[in-house]
Amino acid sequence: MKLYIKYMVSNRCKLAVKEVLKNRGLHFIVVDLGEVDIMEDISAEEREQLKKDLLISGLELMDDKRAVLIEKIKTVIIEMVHHTEDEMTINFSHFLSEKLNHSYTYLANLFSEIQGTTIEQFIISHKIERIKELIMYDELNITEIAWKMNYSSVAHLSNQFKKMTGLTPSHFKQLKNKRRIPIEEVGTESIPGVNN
Repeated sequence: MKLYIKYMVSNRCKLAVKEVLKNRGLHFIVVDLGEVDIMEDISAEEREQLKKDLLISGLELMDDKRAVLIEKIKTVIIEMVHHTEDEMTINFSHFLSEKLNHSYTYLANLFSEIQGTTIEQFIISHKIERIKELIMYDELNITEIAWKMNYSSVAHLSNQFKKMTGLTPSHFKQLKNKRRIPIEEVGTESIPGVNN
């Protein structure tokens, strides 16, 4: 039986889900970000109890097919931006539609309707958070980060970074208290000049 779980965005979340399933006596086949395959079929009552257990960990068992699809879109984007070490040379719209078996137009319209923002804006928000992380690690210079994150130039990255954060990447690097946003909150915050 397949279950879909909202806010499951990291390996830590996967561990929490495995623990909840184990405590419920459920056996999983696969635990992926946002998606779990269990061996058992569960009753409505068991589903409600599982829902409560997951909420304690800040996770949400989903029922609505549209909400499930939105979470799948988010999961694919988070995987690509935060959990891939290769440079991002793929076309996100093509990749999303192939991965989720829906036209990109349908996915984009549904995402905008439900989330109140575009897929592109969500991707940009996540890319900026990933760039902050890479700047903080100080293993790559800004040119290497631009290349890794598939920006056409350092200027393009810098302009987008400044638009989203109000700071240049070099200014951000100099800050003593660098602020990052938890992955599950990226894309939900207001954007300077966009959501105000």
